[in-house]
Amino acid sequence: MNLLFGLFPSPPPLKARSRVYELKARLDWGEPALTIIDVRDRYEFNQCHIMGAVHLPTHQLVDRALVSLELIRDLYIYSDTDEDTAVAAAKLREVGYLNVSELQGGLPVWKAYDYPIERGVLSLV
Repeated sequence: MNLLFGLFPSPPPLKARSRVYELKARLDWGEPALTIIDVRDRYEFNQCHIMGAVHLPTHQLVDRALVSLELIRDLYIYSDTDEDTAVAAAKLREVGYLNVSELQGGLPVWKAYDYPIERGVLSLV
């Protein structure tokens, strides 16, 4: 057993609904075992998205996710509205994804906190 393990704080655990600062804390922790999914349309994604997010628009979400992502992977879903985010998250949960978190406030709140964003295309193939 590693005695140092208990000395260091751990990032917040995945919840069904996460606040942007919880995701940011997990990213700052350096925990790579997660995927951030932007479900907005291509034009909106290309304009601006959370740094490191992949683009899986809602209408292709399930098909593309099932091909590319393990059912146990931690997924953070976001859009511009909580309603769109909830719809997308529900679709993933319905097909068996176990660790899906809805990023409350989505991109607008992420930007309000002045967290890192990027412009351009990063798509999950």
